[in-house]
Amino acid sequence: MAAAHRKPRQRSLTGPTARTAATLALASAATATAFDGAAHAEPRLTPSQVKARVDRLYQEAEKATEKYNGAKEKADKAEKKLDSLRDEAARRTDRLNARREALGSAAAAQYRTGALDPAVQLFLSSDPARYLDNAALADRLGTRQASAVEGVRRELREIGQLRDEADGRLTELRKRQAELKTQRKTVTGKLAEAKRLLDRLPAAERTGIGAGAGSGATGTDGRASRSDGSREMPSGALPEAPGSRAAAAIAYAYKALGSPYVWGATGPNAFDCSGLTQAAYRSAGISLPRTTYSQINAGPRIPRSQLQPGDLVFFYSGISHVGLYIGGGKMIHAPNPSAPVRIAPIDQMPFAGATRVA
Repeated sequence: MAAAHRKPRQRSLTGPTARTAATLALASAATATAFDGAAHAEPRLTPSQVKARVDRLYQEAEKATEKYNGAKEKADKAEKKLDSLRDEAARRTDRLNARREALGSAAAAQYRTGALDPAVQLFLSSDPARYLDNAALADRLGTRQASAVEGVRRELREIGQLRDEADGRLTELRKRQAELKTQRKTVTGKLAEAKRLLDRLPAAERTGIGAGAGSGATGTDGRASRSDGSREMPSGALPEAPGSRAAAAIAYAYKALGSPYVWGATGPNAFDCSGLTQAAYRSAGISLPRTTYSQINAGPRIPRSQLQPGDLVFFYSGISHVGLYIGGGKMIHAPNPSAPVRIAPIDQMPFAGATRVA
């Protein structure tokens, strides 16, 4: 009976059968490896395909950069307001403690002198007239003390309100900081992917890719840009601007030619697109908002046909890029990490609008 419960003996593979099985196993493994490699291998991209992908990644990174800039601006304001509220609460607390000490001293003095009935004090007084004068003074002091107590209560209420508001600002600040972290991760991820794509190309094929700041279209002069990266001022006079502030902004932008693009930077040695225009007009005494989608509302909108040097020109449907118009259909802008601050035609990217701030 015991034999009925034994497992059947497995026959070992020998001879031709074993060789056939081994061959099939090796072939299956090789096929699986080949399919696995095919699933993970990236196709060879042409330079034009790389350019298209890189331009798209730069545009997406720029959108995230502007969101980062907006979140940072709000975070900075929330942090300043929080610091101000905390300082005010500390000052109020010091004042409250001083009032409490004064009330404590008054209470201690009353305890030491005792609390005799006023009629008894009048009867025992050797100078009733003087006593009455002192009683009137004491009544006034009592009124002042009651006012001081009410002042302490008011301070407590106001300090509580300040602390509640500070808690709200702290919550807002943490929200903005979380948003900053998200946008920073998005930007760095997009830029890293663009660099990885560019690194796959030979150096000769990388030339010019990314210089178009997005669309890949060339300007009317057939070139993506006119800057060679030099930081020297151009020869000849600067474009004639309609006012002194616009002229000052243009002069600043010319001096910035060749400066590297660094996302989130506002100068003086590196810029992103809205950081450049903000810095240019800051030098002219005009404070612009930090982001492209705020800068476009910093002044009246101008039709493309009425552009003047110094106007801000914006691109893409999401208003994610901005440049400083210098006349002749051209602007100075900070394109992306592949290109420094440079002069470029405004028809290089999809035009979204223009604003005059000076």
